[in-house]
Amino acid sequence: MDRFYGVKNLKIYGLVGPSGTGKSYKASSLANELDVLHIVDDGLFIKGSKVIAGVSAKREATMLAAVRRALFTDKSHAQAVRAAIDKENPGAILIIGTSANMVRRIIDNLDLPEVDEIINIEDISTPEDMQAARITRKQDGKHVIPVPTLEIRKDFSGYFLHPLRILRFTEKGRKIEATEKTVVRPTYSYMGKFYIADFALESIATHNAYKSEGVYKVLKSTAISHESGAVISMEITVQYGYKIHEIMEKMQVDISQDISCLTGINVLQVNVLVRGIIVWKDQIKK
Repeated sequence: MDRFYGVKNLKIYGLVGPSGTGKSYKASSLANELDVLHIVDDGLFIKGSKVIAGVSAKREATMLAAVRRALFTDKSHAQAVRAAIDKENPGAILIIGTSANMVRRIIDNLDLPEVDEIINIEDISTPEDMQAARITRKQDGKHVIPVPTLEIRKDFSGYFLHPLRILRFTEKGRKIEATEKTVVRPTYSYMGKFYIADFALESIATHNAYKSEGVYKVLKSTAISHESGAVISMEITVQYGYKIHEIMEKMQVDISQDISCLTGINVLQVNVLVRGIIVWKDQIKK
């Protein structure tokens, strides 16, 4: 009897290979070739470029905890992902693991059907690419998560390095497909601790405010850090003749993007308050 009652005729693929050989990097392309929309990787259940359920193993503080998270050994974690799979009702899922045994353990913990096909990373990646991935993992502690940065930023405790934007041609209709992956350094791979002071965020915000045309002076810049990100508050005076709402909107976008890019910190809000308007003498009608 099929133990997976939520989905009929569900096909399971497994992509396996040693840690650091570029499996997550190749996952999206392989899924596209197999016509699979759903991936289980790193403790996450992913559809296309969106995280549907789960918690990234990269946010764990230790390697052991990360392995347990990736295996879905926590019952509440497994149940949440399983419920999401039931709701999505996929035709196929690609599961990423370091070995066929790991894929089977994930299947057991998520109560999925047996794997139909195991694909080795050596079958879809060159020795040179795998060696480069190993060096990057060992020397820099860099990991790839096959979803855009915004999808995991909200609950990730590690350090964001940069997104990867990949353009490729599909075989069907020569249509250009864009996929984004996120390069991160997990918490457990740190060589010590680092902190970004609120004052540094305030300085970035002030710098961006003065770059905005129409801003005369920054009266106050405040950053308050929370577990899920930072809230930035700005008080400014503007020059007469500029559209105030456009100045404020541009400041919000520029400050949020610059802080996210430079520090990897999620910006929850950018609040801008205009305290006054500066009118020059030659602008006053006599």
